[in-house]
Amino acid sequence: MNIVVVGLSHKTAAVEVREKLSIPEPKIEESIHHLLAYPHIEGVTIMSTCNRLEIYAVVTETEQGITEINQFLAEISHITLHQLRRYLFILLHQDAIRHLMRVSAGLESLVLGEGQILAQVKTTHKLGMKYKGMSRLLDRLFKQAIGAGKRVRTETNIGTGAVSISSAAVELVDTKKDNLSKEKIAIIGAGKMSHLLVKHLISKGATDITIVNRSMSRAKELAKKFSLVDLKLTTLEQMMYVVGESDIVFTSTGATQPILDKANLSTVSDLQSLMLVDISVPRNVASDVSELEAIESYNVDDLKAVVAQNHASRREMAREAEGLLEQEIKAFELWWQSLDTVPTISCLRTKIEQIREQELEKALSRLGSEFAEKHQEVIEALTRGIVNKILHDPMVQLRTQQDIDARREALQTLQTLFNLEISEQFS
Repeated sequence: MNIVVVGLSHKTAAVEVREKLSIPEPKIEESIHHLLAYPHIEGVTIMSTCNRLEIYAVVTETEQGITEINQFLAEISHITLHQLRRYLFILLHQDAIRHLMRVSAGLESLVLGEGQILAQVKTTHKLGMKYKGMSRLLDRLFKQAIGAGKRVRTETNIGTGAVSISSAAVELVDTKKDNLSKEKIAIIGAGKMSHLLVKHLISKGATDITIVNRSMSRAKELAKKFSLVDLKLTTLEQMMYVVGESDIVFTSTGATQPILDKANLSTVSDLQSLMLVDISVPRNVASDVSELEAIESYNVDDLKAVVAQNHASRREMAREAEGLLEQEIKAFELWWQSLDTVPTISCLRTKIEQIREQELEKALSRLGSEFAEKHQEVIEALTRGIVNKILHDPMVQLRTQQDIDARREALQTLQTLFNLEISEQFS
């Protein structure tokens, strides 16, 4: 068995490619079941965000498992394997473990130290569990990675300040506009990213903000979180009117097709100057809007200049985080290696438990039915306690032994001394 990660990210593929491989949450269940149907994939879950699509899998045969994942990605993206391979990265075993730890800590994010990615890792784990994709190995890996992500944010300052795609988008706009308090701003969408947009816009002095969303109830929920600011709310039916009245428009929706393009923007009367900032993947703004002279358009890949400043100031914090992650990686690998001991430990415990039950039955029969019935629970607990205390230290020593050769020798000695036969039920 091996842990593999196959995917692509903002580091390996432009947004035009990433959007073709984006898997929305309603499609995750179908995708997990599709992958599990392959013969060499034992466990799998999928992380799909605006900056990455990554498939985490436990495979019984490494090469065949990777081929099956590649085949799946080619099918959903309608990109030939030959073309797709130039964008993909493949990580095995320790590299795969380290990668997930780094992702969870925000060290692989476009914005170094990004906080939102930890929630996305949690969602990836939750959906993998919900749709029966998580093997024992993947489940433990994700729990360790989530713990590592929390630890990095607690023990370092990498998560402080502006550390999200939304904050980088606002920073970008702020560098191009003299005073955001004078700008009419619209945000299309009312999800988590939009919440962060509002937060950072307010911190930059913006006061004229309109939220455009399909669901008014969700827009109202967002507005309640900013009771000190008078956010205007409207529905998608009014979107083009709001766009025409705005100086800056941010888009952050789950739409799988562009909601703004050259055709519908051309219908906006008196469009003099408009800045569009699209932080969605798939993109909400079509690439053909760049043909309109009045439009200045940006997407997530255009945030790199802002992000470069972020990285420079956070390198030292990233080094601290790397040290913590090495400890977490070592802890996970130690647990993984300890699984070698499970068949022998299980077999030994079963054999001793059988002996305990046999001897207990003999003792109770000698004590007489009246005494045995009255005191059976006490005697049962006593014998179980003795067995557990005798086995405890040897089992802990076996599981925590880091020298692989020494552990194997100890296991072999146990099997010989206790005449253990490791059957398939323990393997």
